[in-house]
Amino acid sequence: MSVRRIVPDIHTRALGESRAFYRAPGLDEVMDLGWIVSFASSSVPTAQVGVATHDATAPVVPDISIGVDDVDAVHAAVCANGAEIVHPLRNEAWGVRRFFVRDPDGRVVNVLTHL
Repeated sequence: MSVRRIVPDIHTRALGESRAFYRAPGLDEVMDLGWIVSFASSSVPTAQVGVATHDATAPVVPDISIGVDDVDAVHAAVCANGAEIVHPLRNEAWGVRRFFVRDPDGRVVNVLTHL
């Protein structure tokens, strides 16, 4: 299993203001699904941050997203360790396969791979 990127996810009530704030230091808007906007550095594209008002299919906005090369293997590993699955493993309409798991400190981690 290989990690491809790690992205902090920020829950916002003011997406427009957050959009302006994260553009100010020079981040480029790389995805906008209406409820989540992702920003990335043009010089280091894996340096990213996500800002979301809610999650379209999950019960919570995650605290962090970890992109991996084999989400099914990670899911099997965390289930074998008895971790709490917050959102089941599934393919999402926007081209990712993902699940949410709660870490030992209660933070929700979105583990995903792009399809």
